[in-house]
Amino acid sequence: MNTPRFRRTAVAVAAAAVLPFALAACSSDSGSDTASGSQAAADGTTPSSAGSMPAAAMDQPFGPACAGVPKEGAGSFDGMAKDPVATAASNNPALSTLVTAVKKAGLVDTLNNAKGITVFAPTNDAFAKIPKADLDKVLADKATLTKILTYHVVGQSITPKQLENGSFDTLEKGKITTAGSDGSYKVNDTSNVVCGNVPTANATVYIVDTVLMPK
Repeated sequence: MNTPRFRRTAVAVAAAAVLPFALAACSSDSGSDTASGSQAAADGTTPSSAGSMPAAAMDQPFGPACAGVPKEGAGSFDGMAKDPVATAASNNPALSTLVTAVKKAGLVDTLNNAKGITVFAPTNDAFAKIPKADLDKVLADKATLTKILTYHVVGQSITPKQLENGSFDTLEKGKITTAGSDGSYKVNDTSNVVCGNVPTANATVYIVDTVLMPK
């Protein structure tokens, strides 16, 4: 006697559960649709919300050297995000040799005025790998220095995802390649990204542990 009534109740409950999703698929105007969509997002049941978490994580700076970035002030991630790239780099202690080179090459305004670029920024330790006599010679040769520095700049904003298997034209007119995954990336098979996806006002910065040389 109770079986038909139980089945009718089950059908009614199922219909009530399915109806909001059906309405959401047909229309985005009703308040009930918004409520059901919000609940689905909160539960993590929609494809878009499930896929947004990795993207959100990739929006943050990553890499072992990020721990050495100042927590506050102009050299912090928040501080660098407010300044154009050459100015931002000048506030990061780990990039002081690069900043000196950029100034000697007369590229401060060029980099600060560019829009939507990516800079692969060698650390002081990266420059220290070059014998001092060779480095001094390069720093004294503006043409060669400019060629090397502009090889580290790509005229587009590069995301970590694009680094997985990338090939990019540089301002020097050469090409660099990138490879890797999950926050571990190499540039030209020689230089490691040690702190990546650092935002500045006009550029994305990937700090690297080896100076890149044009081919």
